[in-house]
Amino acid sequence: MSRFFAGLGRLVVRFRVPVVIAWVVVAVVCVHLLPSLASVSKDTNSAFLPSNAPSMRAAQLASPFQNSTLAASTLVAASSSGPLSAAEQAAITQFEAKISQLPKVKLVRDLGTSPNGQARQALIEAAVPAFGGGGGPALVASIRADFLAASVPGLTYHLTGDLPTVIDSQQSSKQSQNLTQLFSLIFIIALLLVAFRAILAPFITLLPAALVLALSGPVVAEATHLGVQVSVITQVILIVLVLGAGTDYGLFLVFRVREELRRGLDPKEAVVTAVSTVGESITFSALTVIAALLSLILAQFGIYQSLGPALAIGIGLMLLAGLTLLPALLAIFGRAVFWPTSTAKEEAPRTGIYGRMAGGVVRHPLWIVVTGLVVFGGLAIGSLTSTTAGFANTSAPSGTDSAAGAAVLAKDFPASNVQASAVLFKLPSSAWSDPGVLATAQQDLERTHQFRSVIGPVGSAGLTPTQITSLHAQLGAPGLLPPTEPASLTVSPALYNSYRELAQFISPDGRTIQFSALLLNNSDSSPQAIAAVPAVRTAVAQVAGRIGARDNGLFGVLPFAYDVQSLSTSDLIHIIPLVAILIA
Repeated sequence: MSRFFAGLGRLVVRFRVPVVIAWVVVAVVCVHLLPSLASVSKDTNSAFLPSNAPSMRAAQLASPFQNSTLAASTLVAASSSGPLSAAEQAAITQFEAKISQLPKVKLVRDLGTSPNGQARQALIEAAVPAFGGGGGPALVASIRADFLAASVPGLTYHLTGDLPTVIDSQQSSKQSQNLTQLFSLIFIIALLLVAFRAILAPFITLLPAALVLALSGPVVAEATHLGVQVSVITQVILIVLVLGAGTDYGLFLVFRVREELRRGLDPKEAVVTAVSTVGESITFSALTVIAALLSLILAQFGIYQSLGPALAIGIGLMLLAGLTLLPALLAIFGRAVFWPTSTAKEEAPRTGIYGRMAGGVVRHPLWIVVTGLVVFGGLAIGSLTSTTAGFANTSAPSGTDSAAGAAVLAKDFPASNVQASAVLFKLPSSAWSDPGVLATAQQDLERTHQFRSVIGPVGSAGLTPTQITSLHAQLGAPGLLPPTEPASLTVSPALYNSYRELAQFISPDGRTIQFSALLLNNSDSSPQAIAAVPAVRTAVAQVAGRIGARDNGLFGVLPFAYDVQSLSTSDLIHIIPLVAILIA
């Protein structure tokens, strides 16, 4: 292998300028022609759950009740001087009308005033991607830009809900990514300045890693067309991993070049000798990391699965740069890399602090092994009781307009701020023709003692099963009815509106029914609430058996968080031993 790396070193040194130019040109072309990593990343954990996960099956059952083509936002208006005045109410109404005229906005529905009279909210649905991109950011920015013009003294607006929260989270993530990159670069440069005590050496060492970081994003993004998945987490980890690996490989090579210079070799021969000596170590170090990363493909949880190929691409590019670009730069700059330190030939190399430390380890190997086992073993034992968490957090980033709007909703609309789960049943026949099953299912769910409250198609609308059958025969599917009752109908307005509300509980074909249920412990930050999900699912399945349902599901933040935690923990248990075997 040393002959191969010696030949590679001579080739790179000979064509050092073309090698540098080629890397720069490729990086510039890829950055300008290929998609960015942010444009293809997925920032919803549900996109990474396997299709057979209970939450994903429940989401499929809930599809008749969801409009997947529209993204939802909530406009919140609040008064700082008490209940909303007539002027403030008029300003809000006028602003809602203006929003309804914006491109891509399909619906603006006023949801009324808060019980304390100090706030008002409206639902906005738009034909933009629900998870950012497309026209979503522009629409959110357009609405927020009109806040001041649409306001009156004492009235403030906020835009929150699913779409604005996603967009604010993306922007916050981008800012965090930029800060991570900046602080990583500053920290690494500071360490390298201490290590080399030279001006150019830290920057020459870090330059290939910085170039690969700019190049790897578009390359990974382009690889998504081949099936590689990318999450927001991938972007942050890629920064740290590429900069860390690039610095590591660079230290191997640069220190070796300095040693060869002090042995009396000229700069170009020193680079060739360094590549032939440490090239194999760098290569197998990178290949070990790549193999470990690719083992994540076996994970069931998509976020773990997506990390492997994307990060492996970054390490692969870093390996190529470490064996070609960095040697070319060292050959071009020569001894100037290490100025002002001396690279003159040393007849008797000095033994530094690390040499003395190595000598101590060799003289007392047993004590070093025992100490290492005690220290690192103790740290490892502490991680055995840890669990993966944080996947149930759906709140907006602090300091954003979405977070401010959510705070107003929590204060002035406490009832609507409670996150309920959906209990779903797939029936063998239509509930429109046999609505008695609706009351039976709701009563059985309430008797499970797993829920604080259960709202269903019978109790909430105040309709009896007989009325439901009669109204369906007369009016058809409730989801297709207009908001205002047609003059040709003889149904009372109250009955008409109650029947329209059934669209959120019964699918158009009547074979899927949904209940809004509040779990006993509904805190999405509570481990106990997440751990209780299996018992709730068992209770729902028992109710499904009693009413003869063909399928059932529990859909919501807590069930989803349980599935993510369960899958991710299982993956870690199975993959860590495999990685250990690969490294060994």
